[in-house]
Amino acid sequence: MTLRAATAAAAAVLATTALLGLAPQATAAPGGPVPQPRAATAENKAAAAQAATAPDTLATLSRFFARDGKVSRTAAQPRIEGEAIAVNHLSPEFVAGRAGAPVARLEFLASKAVSSDGQQAALWTARTEVGWQVVNIATGDDEFRYAQLGAAKLPGGTVFREPQIDAWYVAGGSRVLPLDEDAVRAVGAGGTTLGAYRARVAKAYGDKLPGSPYAEGGMAGGYAEASASAGDGVASVAGSTGALALAGAGVLFALRRRRAVAAG
Repeated sequence: MTLRAATAAAAAVLATTALLGLAPQATAAPGGPVPQPRAATAENKAAAAQAATAPDTLATLSRFFARDGKVSRTAAQPRIEGEAIAVNHLSPEFVAGRAGAPVARLEFLASKAVSSDGQQAALWTARTEVGWQVVNIATGDDEFRYAQLGAAKLPGGTVFREPQIDAWYVAGGSRVLPLDEDAVRAVGAGGTTLGAYRARVAKAYGDKLPGSPYAEGGMAGGYAEASASAGDGVASVAGSTGALALAGAGVLFALRRRRAVAAG
């Protein structure tokens, strides 16, 4: 399984969760300014923080940071920095062309974890059937770095990820601007209009939406890449979802490549 496919598989698990109790979603007329996705409430963020700082989570993080032998489990001493942030992904409703649909939807909340030797990871937290849980641990600080970059590049814009190609953007004022190299390859260094972006993703994913024959054929939500052979430094696959699990922890994780930040 490739690194990107592993992360997509973990995202498939998130697709079965529900972030309930979210703030109302704004809508806009087609072609108008980019509507905002649902926002996480203070209650959501507090619950995510509690899940991220739970003793079992910190113990799992110790094992996670020690997996390559860079630091021992006892010396890792993981800590959570700052509050949980909302992470948005490309919305299937937007791809399908639903009137007023925002370009992205809230997918999960992320908390930044840091080890004693400086390693960083993002804890993906979502509300599941049994309450708020950490459902994924990903290496690096992508979620936080791109949130900051997007806010600086387009204040008030919506930062979101197109997980199918691991591209990060910020959208606002009927424009979609790239935040990393994958996004630059997709829309150009100067970005594109919201309408042109929707045309691109509709062409790429319109036949792969949930409920499509592609999705019903076993692909996760109609978006997952086909599984590749195991390798790329990823631990063994656990279960049919293709997500990776730390033994005894019940926390899913995927190793993720670091991405270069786009200039500008």
